[in-house]
Amino acid sequence: MTSASRPAATAVTVGDPAGIGPDLVLSLPGTFPGQPLVVLGDRDCLQQRADQLGMAVALCDWQPGQPVPADGLPVWHHPLARAATAGSPDPANARAVLATLENACDGCRDGTFAAMVTAPVSKQLICEGADPGFTGHTEFLAERAGAEQVVMMLVADTLRVALATTHLPLRDVSDAITEDRLTQVIQVLARDLERHLHIARPRILILGLNPHAGEGGHLGDEELRIIAPTLERLRQGGLRLTGPVPADTAFTPALLEQHDAVLAMYHDQGLPVLKYAGFGEAVNVTLGLPFVRTSVDHGTAFALAGTGQAKAGSLIQATRLALSLASPGANL
Repeated sequence: MTSASRPAATAVTVGDPAGIGPDLVLSLPGTFPGQPLVVLGDRDCLQQRADQLGMAVALCDWQPGQPVPADGLPVWHHPLARAATAGSPDPANARAVLATLENACDGCRDGTFAAMVTAPVSKQLICEGADPGFTGHTEFLAERAGAEQVVMMLVADTLRVALATTHLPLRDVSDAITEDRLTQVIQVLARDLERHLHIARPRILILGLNPHAGEGGHLGDEELRIIAPTLERLRQGGLRLTGPVPADTAFTPALLEQHDAVLAMYHDQGLPVLKYAGFGEAVNVTLGLPFVRTSVDHGTAFALAGTGQAKAGSLIQATRLALSLASPGANL
């Protein structure tokens, strides 16, 4: 395939330069030889980390508008404010980290990139060094892309768990479970399971909010007031929904085999199960964006940065999924 006929590149952001993101990104050329990937990060940081790890990776400079070379690792250079040291996070570099996200997002919207993959960032450092309101990749990209409603979904093999709410204090979750939010989340989830994952008329298992799904109102009434009526209305519109079901019995083989995805009401209701099933190999997918975005299922792991002990499994799976969604039929 000539460079002129190759599909648009998939952008890969390095994440926090003091974390394991650079270590993981450096493994991609050997895993996906010849695939159109462009890394957004500091070139010198990547070279320093490659030297530290004893990895022979051919970094090459790239700018928007240029063809993506088939060999080496193309890097769109985003200079750091201060040289990064593995394991020593520095808020001074938060602005450069945000710039990689902004440019990857904008590039996906204008056709420069076919999809984006994100290595982990530190929310705390970005809040301290660049954006006090930053709550995570998902919310940041939604605002940048002008998406009305996005949905965080993690995938581990055939298990797919989406979230009705994401990074909220637990005391705020109940107030956030409204008819409007639940309707929008379920509609986005059903639409993108069909659009991106090619699942016709997906079957979705919906968890309750309270223990035992409220026990008929004795352990909370959100199921009776909000969740059950919303699901019934959406069923009448043609969606295939089961629930609300108690979270402690939902993740059984019999129920999971009958459904294509699970919708949890809050972050730590659904993700511990998924990460137990596939930690280090799971992929975070943001549904509802006008482009494909995947990410790792773990954090920056500063203590492992530069040690050679970081496992690249989740980034490799996230990149494989992004490439396959962006170019259906690709041999990956």
